[in-house]
Amino acid sequence: MIPEHEMHDLAESIKEFGLQMPIVLDPDGVLLDGRNRLAACKIVGAEPRFTTYTGTDQTSYIIAANVRRRHLSEGQRAMIHAMALSLSGHSLRGHAKLHDISRTRLSLANTVLKNAPDLAEKVRDGKASLDAAADIVRQRKAATEAAQAKHDQLRLLAPDLAVQVTEGHLTLDIATEALGQRQEAVRRDQQQLTAIAEHWGALLDLARHPDSLHTRQVLDGLTTEGRALAIRLIAVEAQHQEASQHS
Repeated sequence: MIPEHEMHDLAESIKEFGLQMPIVLDPDGVLLDGRNRLAACKIVGAEPRFTTYTGTDQTSYIIAANVRRRHLSEGQRAMIHAMALSLSGHSLRGHAKLHDISRTRLSLANTVLKNAPDLAEKVRDGKASLDAAADIVRQRKAATEAAQAKHDQLRLLAPDLAVQVTEGHLTLDIATEALGQRQEAVRRDQQQLTAIAEHWGALLDLARHPDSLHTRQVLDGLTTEGRALAIRLIAVEAQHQEASQHS
């Protein structure tokens, strides 16, 4: 759409002099040209006049009606061409060569149009540059891919959390945080068990001499929790050794 002040001037002109140029529709009633005039008519309550395009090349008509009407940036031109191509189904390469427009810019405009129609309209209307819109599309795509990766990880490592996300009971971020806490707990327990395994030889020595002065001194120097654990492990190992001797 044109800027607000231009829309106001157009509406006032239509109110005073009437709609000078009819709004153009295709045979199916789809608007081809005159969005601004139609909006201005609604603002001042004027009855719009319509005409039907009966030609055979709607793409060329749309381009002629938009690109040649006023000075447009390269990004706007590319977007208008991309929008016209979406209706015609013609190839980007041939169209770019025929209308002397950068194939790269046309391809970029087509990407924005396919992935973010809301931004495409802003580019066409000059409210956003093509490059800025393309950056937003890339950011949205990256965010979508990141969210999908998180969800895939949840389905693999925490199916219960993935189900809760799917059912709307948890947000993806909260579920991902919960998964991180689970994984941290696993890593912590693995480290602790690894430490026990690395020092299991010392436990074997204590188990072989449970009543020795050395063993009592070792146990006396531990915390209450550490001493209780060591005693339990020594007892388990002593039982294991005794069972091995009798087997």
